[in-house]
Amino acid sequence: MTASLIGTALVLILVFLRLPIAFAMGLVGFGGLWWLSDLGPTLSLTGQITYSTARSYDFSVLPLFILMGNFVNRAGLSANLYDASNAFLGHRRGGLAMATIFACGGFAAVCGSSLATAATFSKIAYPSMRRYGYSESLAAGVIAAGGTLGILIPPSVIMVIYGLLTQASIGKLFAAGVLPGMVAIFFYLLAVQLQIRIWPHLGPPAKYTPWAERWRALYKVWGVIALFVLVMGGIYGGIFTPTEAAGIGAFGAFLMAIFSGGMNFKELREVLIDSAMTSSLLFTILIGALIFANFVNSAGFPEDLIAFVNGLHVAPIVIIIAILIIYIILGCILESISMILLTVPVFFPLVSSLGYDPIWFGIIVVCVTEISFLTPPIGMNVFVLSAMLPDVGTSKIFRGSMPFFIADLFRLGVLVAFPIISTILPILFYGSSG
Repeated sequence: MTASLIGTALVLILVFLRLPIAFAMGLVGFGGLWWLSDLGPTLSLTGQITYSTARSYDFSVLPLFILMGNFVNRAGLSANLYDASNAFLGHRRGGLAMATIFACGGFAAVCGSSLATAATFSKIAYPSMRRYGYSESLAAGVIAAGGTLGILIPPSVIMVIYGLLTQASIGKLFAAGVLPGMVAIFFYLLAVQLQIRIWPHLGPPAKYTPWAERWRALYKVWGVIALFVLVMGGIYGGIFTPTEAAGIGAFGAFLMAIFSGGMNFKELREVLIDSAMTSSLLFTILIGALIFANFVNSAGFPEDLIAFVNGLHVAPIVIIIAILIIYIILGCILESISMILLTVPVFFPLVSSLGYDPIWFGIIVVCVTEISFLTPPIGMNVFVLSAMLPDVGTSKIFRGSMPFFIADLFRLGVLVAFPIISTILPILFYGSSG
């Protein structure tokens, strides 16, 4: 256990010294394996991990979902989603904020990225809310919070990474994320309503939209619904695998981007380059994480941790709560992918040994990761909005995000207390959740 703890501490030190997480984990993992065995076997194992990761069919789901998200962004679907939500809710007090939550949820269903969702709606929703007199803090906070839905509502890149690290079914993870995503939307809407009841001036009502215009706005989002049903319905129905679904979804999003007029040859080139760069970055991080995970496993840390926990003679739920507290603290100092790659190889064997469902734990991990997008000082969604909205101070965005951070904590408690919320759909679609 000592070697693994030293290795983990070294990774954190290197990350704080601004070394990219991929190289920090890879270097420490390589050095640890070398120390445990010899240079020859370490070089062989490192080469094998790199080669098998790069050519893995299962890992090809990552670049395809990233490509789909980029095409969806170019197709302008986010604006249509916001217009439709605004048409039905905008005339209510706090309605534009609630419309933003619904639109972020809809966009998340075909995008899969929290940062992209937050950045997109900072251009669409924020100007509209400010035009109708919404406070800067509420307008920015609701976008930062709504953006986090991108990693929970499937398809989700973070879920794919968790599935690849733990060998959990990506299809089951996607199914498990649907109801928790709806619970998240409910708690965010509740957070908006409570703020409006206490401080009505934060979100005055906008203009009323006639029913004819509402139906026209709703008709424009058929593409989002069709793409979501095509991808997720195909997975849940057993028609194709998650990897095949990602390829079909990427092609469908490509066609939508063309027919919407949001795609020419120059933009296609930009999308392909951006997707390739993002995929390369994620694959580099995954390779570094897998090298580090092999070191942790070789050092016997998971077994030692399980033995230590069993010696405590405490209820399993106490261990789960302790893990969640660690995640929330780490969320203040690490960004989401780093946090998952560093902790899942350590915590997953422990949670499995306690008898908890790996799919349920995956959803809990994703939810805690969502919280890290809002917590200071690292909160990535906050800093994305700070860059997109330079006139709004970072402290004001953090302040506006706090009610949603509190809502996230309540939602996390509900999902821990009622695991059936996360496991019922995998059971219905696949016959089991594990």
